[in-house]
Amino acid sequence: MPLMEWNERLSVGIQQFDAEHKRLVGMVNELFDAVQAGRGKDVLGKILDGLIDYTKTHFANEERYMVQHAYPDYKAHKAEHDALAKQVLDVQAKYRSGATAALSMEVMNFLKNWLVKHIMGIDKKYTPYLNQRGVK
Repeated sequence: MPLMEWNERLSVGIQQFDAEHKRLVGMVNELFDAVQAGRGKDVLGKILDGLIDYTKTHFANEERYMVQHAYPDYKAHKAEHDALAKQVLDVQAKYRSGATAALSMEVMNFLKNWLVKHIMGIDKKYTPYLNQRGVK
């Protein structure tokens, strides 16, 4: 059973961003499955690498639309993205330095909580603005 399931409450009403958010949900569930099977340590590095790729690609996509459409809260949203990117790099540094004992659970809980908070609180703010400008 997955840790979290995609549902319409998480939809931001923009197909591309929903697909990218679903990818992150999948990464959280992949880590959860591995932890449940006692293999969290084995997949954490791969998931962290994937998450760093995700942050670069997804955030750049969101930010490009925000700039293109002069989204008024762009600076605050970008600051959220920058903070998450730093947190992920910090977790990766811990992992690479050998601190893996409880890191799988820490990363999994961080991802789940951040994803729900960010999508439901921050991302949903841009939906009406971008939808009105034809981004769907």
